[in-house]
Amino acid sequence: MKDKIIKWFWILFASGIGLLVLLFLLVWAIADIPSLEELENPENKLATQVIAEEGEILTTYHIENRTFVPYDELPLNLVQATVATEDARFYRHSGIDFQSLGRVLVKTLMLNRSSQGGGSTITQQLAKTLYPRGEVRSKFGMVWIKLREWITAIKLERNYTKEEIVDMYLNAVFFGSNSYGIQSAASQFFDKKPIDLKTEESAVLVGMVNKPTRYNPALNPDKALVRRNFVISQMEKSGYLTKAERDSIQAIPITLHQRTGDRTTGIAPYFRDMLRRTMSAKKPRRNAYSSQEDYSVDSLLWAEDPLYGWLNKNSKSDGTPYDLDVDGLRIYTTINYKMQRYAEEAVREHLSKDLQKAFDRELSNRKNAPFTADVDKKIVDITMRQSRAWSDRTRMMKQRGASESEIAASFSKPVQMRVFSWDAPGYRDTTMTPDDSIRYYKGFLRAAFMAIEPLSGHIKAYVGGPDYRYFKYDNVRQGKRQVGSTVKPFLYTLAMESGISPCDQVLNMPQVIVVNGDKTWTPQDHHADGSIVNIKWGLANSSNSVAAYLMKQLGPEAMVRMMHKMGIGSHLDPVASLCVGSADLSVYEMVTAYNTFPSGGVYATPMFVTRIEDSDGNILTRMTERTHAAVTREAAGKMIDMMKAVVDAGTGMRIRFRYGLKGQLAGKTGTTNDNSDGWFIGYSPRITAGAWVGAEDRYVHFVNNALGQGANMGLPIWAIWMKKVVADPTLGISEEDVFPDMGVGVPCGSLHGESVDVQEDDYFD
Repeated sequence: MKDKIIKWFWILFASGIGLLVLLFLLVWAIADIPSLEELENPENKLATQVIAEEGEILTTYHIENRTFVPYDELPLNLVQATVATEDARFYRHSGIDFQSLGRVLVKTLMLNRSSQGGGSTITQQLAKTLYPRGEVRSKFGMVWIKLREWITAIKLERNYTKEEIVDMYLNAVFFGSNSYGIQSAASQFFDKKPIDLKTEESAVLVGMVNKPTRYNPALNPDKALVRRNFVISQMEKSGYLTKAERDSIQAIPITLHQRTGDRTTGIAPYFRDMLRRTMSAKKPRRNAYSSQEDYSVDSLLWAEDPLYGWLNKNSKSDGTPYDLDVDGLRIYTTINYKMQRYAEEAVREHLSKDLQKAFDRELSNRKNAPFTADVDKKIVDITMRQSRAWSDRTRMMKQRGASESEIAASFSKPVQMRVFSWDAPGYRDTTMTPDDSIRYYKGFLRAAFMAIEPLSGHIKAYVGGPDYRYFKYDNVRQGKRQVGSTVKPFLYTLAMESGISPCDQVLNMPQVIVVNGDKTWTPQDHHADGSIVNIKWGLANSSNSVAAYLMKQLGPEAMVRMMHKMGIGSHLDPVASLCVGSADLSVYEMVTAYNTFPSGGVYATPMFVTRIEDSDGNILTRMTERTHAAVTREAAGKMIDMMKAVVDAGTGMRIRFRYGLKGQLAGKTGTTNDNSDGWFIGYSPRITAGAWVGAEDRYVHFVNNALGQGANMGLPIWAIWMKKVVADPTLGISEEDVFPDMGVGVPCGSLHGESVDVQEDDYFD
């Protein structure tokens, strides 16, 4: 009887083994197993890196936030922690660890001891990560999938070294918090490159692989600490650490330096969004544009700028288009990380500490807040109706099938919401109606700032608004607002090109200009006192009368041509009021046009990407600088001299007496009707920058002219930024910098009528 039992045991055992081998061969023969070619090129979804001038990572575009790291850039402690925890016999098996499988079979399945762990090797886990299982509907299906993973693991072991396998594994696994791969995880939790990870930090990350949420040190610090110390114990057990080292490392607390993976936060969010829009642009179609000029500008970009529409102009070797979120591109930008950070700080400091508080004091006394008392109720109603129609609430309710009456009624019902606030932590939780929230947001001043380098056209800083999380509209490039007196340098440049001298004298009297044959237009100017002034004084003090005088001499058509030559691409009406700033233009084109002055009359096309590489470092596109002569060097030199007077003795004087900036600086303030827009664009010999401040709607603005002028709204952002830049010796911009000699001496003596903190007169109604 005993012999019979033994006989049947071996028959059943051999049959089981035979069946397993048969099933194994069957799976090998007919299952959809990755080929060797596919194993050589696993389809990891790699994040595209956006890289600043000095190599700092501005952001990644990704579905899975993953960047590949080669084995020689992995710290030894990370590899050891991985092997010790996930697969102690990694270097002694060929993809399948039968000893571990036996342990799982006996202790886990038969004795129900779940603490004994699983039997998957690192190679099997890599196979599962690279080629996900999908939905498992039955136990037989699980067996089939497991066999596929075994076969894939064997293929991986045949074709890769152990170092390559552990490298692929660490680049493939998910660490939680939208971090795929070790590069993303090290940056996310410790703000480090993988090679710089300490043993205790590597142990934290390896510990998270098992259960990314449960062992996330930011979400569950106590559980993460226990798990980390388990990993360290495993390292000691495997001989990678001594007991003394184990005890010492386990006593170290977990210290995070976390970076957010949220696309709405981090440095340069407006720039990152603009870059994506630019690269994703499609070939322009005329019927999609309201003006011929805008269509022409984008058509020229499509034809001449390799970055514009790059994703639609280029394809991979297999003919498929590139995808920013999965193809692991490296986009090298001109953005200077420090200048960008200083720009964001300057916008935040001026708006939060000074300007918004002053504006809120004005709003507190308005019955029609945030609109001014003189705004017609019909205009307010139209504005509110448009805001409701464009809101996410309306869009989502329409998707759910809500009626127009239901949508309208919802805007009057109080709801709990989180809204933006300049107070820490940058928001506040409150209850208000959606209508009230619309008015609440309209009461916030918006801002835009851009800095560009003369001659090269490299954009160094780009801030499109106060906070991208709540105000996603890009006021640098998307927004166009009336420019006020910042338009005057274009008229004065035309004058210099036409033979008029900065020293020429004019009568400072209101100018009457005939328009449309029988009508007249006279811009207001409280500086027009009947005295004799020179042209230079007119620009320094932003005189509307001197500007109107020049417009009468030169004509609006000539001014339009000059502005287009200097890089203004938007539509410009050739009307007399253009001389005091009636045109709606963007910060992007205004700052770029002003950059012509310190460039010696050369217009440099704005450039914000230098090259694009694929995930292997091969250069796909290299950008080149594009320039053309816009005005004569002599005219540019005269304009620099006159615009220096704006800062030294005109409407920009607070740069000197309030902010204490020294050295050679030039620029121009601008204020529009009713203080709706405040501008300042200025430059030093080595950098040009401009700032705009205003509310979302032109009907929301300062009533106090002193508070609402460009010198108080836009200029402080520029000055705060410039002070930070000059104070940082690593940026190479100094108060000792001088403008190049352009063959122009100081054309005039002292200015007539010098005053302190001069206010502008910009009226074009």
